[in-house]
Amino acid sequence: MDTGFSTKVMSKSELETVLNWAADEGWNPGIADAAAFYAAAPNGFFLTKVGDRPVAAVSVVNHDPENAFLGLYICRPNWRGRGLGLATWNVGLEHAGHRSIGLDGVPDQEHNYRTSGFVKTGSSLRHEGRVEALQSPNTRMLQPNDFEVLMELDAHANGCKRSKFLQSWLTGTEQIRGTRLLLRDGEICGFATWRACHVGTKIGPVVAPDTGSALELISDIAFLRREGPLIIDVPDKNTELLKELESLQFSIPFVTARMYRGRPPETDQSLQAIATMELG
Repeated sequence: MDTGFSTKVMSKSELETVLNWAADEGWNPGIADAAAFYAAAPNGFFLTKVGDRPVAAVSVVNHDPENAFLGLYICRPNWRGRGLGLATWNVGLEHAGHRSIGLDGVPDQEHNYRTSGFVKTGSSLRHEGRVEALQSPNTRMLQPNDFEVLMELDAHANGCKRSKFLQSWLTGTEQIRGTRLLLRDGEICGFATWRACHVGTKIGPVVAPDTGSALELISDIAFLRREGPLIIDVPDKNTELLKELESLQFSIPFVTARMYRGRPPETDQSLQAIATMELG
């Protein structure tokens, strides 16, 4: 273990630095993720420094009194194997208190997560490709008075309430982030958020009552985002959407293990794609 290190809550500018690390690791974060992440939980991002040099990070966002999500667990390559990542990890776990903690773990870390009490419950499969760009007559942009309905739909889909995260995640500028709503008989039945990334556009969450509705939202976003791949992180339990995307020749560059320490939230079939592997 290195001596002379300290772990503290990150500033927003430090979070931007860590997201650049994530880009170096090939995680392809959104170009404006730092602002949305930080607004959701300014005390949920932890950075370890040796002297003045930042070397390791983790995030643990407490969504509600029962549920937290862990992500952004990174140790800089030159500082690995010295116990600094584990020390940072332990600070993050302590921040969650008695909450159940979820994460999307890369394969080479699964064993380490298991030793901390995490149990695999499934997988998240990253899909990259394009669908036909079709502007749907059943969609519209998010409006301020829609938040309550969307938070209810998201809580039902994800099994936990994460209103503070959604308040920052669903909104953005025209070129950076946006949320499309799907209507049936004049009522909101689903939604999907897109965000510009270093490469392409990530879409998530996608909350919709069925696969056809999910694809309608995705195709509608494809109409808005004409350039680059669309990137969608799909739970392995969502077999119908997986089949549809694979039939459209989407590639699967990697798969992560969805793991929990504590009782997992009860997700619903309307969860078509997750929001982000960092915050759940």
